[in-house]
Amino acid sequence: MNFGQILLMMFTALLVENFIFSKFYGCCPFLGVSEKPSTALGMGMAVTFVITVSGAVTWVVYYCLLEPFGLEYLKTIAFILVIAALVQFIEMFLRKFIPALYSALGIYLPLITTNCAVLSSALLIVQNGYGFVESVCFCFAASLGFTLAIVVFAGLRTRMENADPPAAFKGFPLTLIAAGLLAMAFSCFSGVKF
Repeated sequence: MNFGQILLMMFTALLVENFIFSKFYGCCPFLGVSEKPSTALGMGMAVTFVITVSGAVTWVVYYCLLEPFGLEYLKTIAFILVIAALVQFIEMFLRKFIPALYSALGIYLPLITTNCAVLSSALLIVQNGYGFVESVCFCFAASLGFTLAIVVFAGLRTRMENADPPAAFKGFPLTLIAAGLLAMAFSCFSGVKF
């Protein structure tokens, strides 16, 4: 891939095929941690780190360890182990250096291990046959798309606190409606052609 193709792939991963609004990957932290923009940004940064680094490491594991020995069928297990190790590293780092963010993320931090956005990014780089640089760029852009979606939605939820909806829409129903409208807004990028 040349530089222009990499930029197009990154734009596509960021907006057109956004993990949350287009593929519906990672909806659990999207709905659970998006009450405050600061917490959403912290989760987005943690997910960005995990997806980007796991994309690089799983590419190396797949193409340098599994494929040469004919063990491609073990990719899902190997990728989950890599992701779990990275999440443990993030958890220890946050607990030691940023305890406020660690406690704000709560149960959603260990759930990054089972976040389908993280595993799907690793599986997509193998499925699409990306090289190492393309894999890292794809994972970085896709995780930035995740972060963008969760932070924008957190800002929207903050604004909704001041709203006075009908009783039937208060709470979670209004949250789901707002998520649907935001997904519809992001779908406008699907018509962008280069």
